[in-house]
Amino acid sequence: MHIKPEAAERHTLSLTVDNEAGILARIAGMFTARGYNIESLTVADITPDHAVSRITIVTSGSPEVIDQIIAQLDRLVNVHRVTDLSELGPHVERELALVKVVGSGDHRIEALRLAEVYRARVVDATTTSFVFEVTGGIEKIDKFLELMREVGLVEVARTGVAAIARGKEAA
Repeated sequence: MHIKPEAAERHTLSLTVDNEAGILARIAGMFTARGYNIESLTVADITPDHAVSRITIVTSGSPEVIDQIIAQLDRLVNVHRVTDLSELGPHVERELALVKVVGSGDHRIEALRLAEVYRARVVDATTTSFVFEVTGGIEKIDKFLELMREVGLVEVARTGVAAIARGKEAA
């Protein structure tokens, strides 16, 4: 009898941590040491006194692996709280991408048309290129990039996922 391994599930984790040197290295080191992949990572200071930061990590794994990741993160010094937004329920995820497209003629017109459909803003333009700013979920940005490859995509910079729980309670 062959047993199928459980499929990897994508999870968005939100961590509140002390804002001090080395915390990000310890978190990244924990992922590296155990062979876990970080698909997206964002960090931002969230308190007026700059004492606490929020780290948002997107990772994938079986339910057991995700539980293990959360337990390991919870044990790290300077980590106040780990919340699995994917398990918590409805949450909002957004990412920003800057997308440089080079082209002329019909490709230039098509790039502008696609940008309008995806609500991307032109943030820089020359006679031969555009830089678009597009925000949204990962799937939206991935699709926008896929379409822009056909009309002259040359460079992409992505911020990584920012996420927050819906409703009145703080994660």
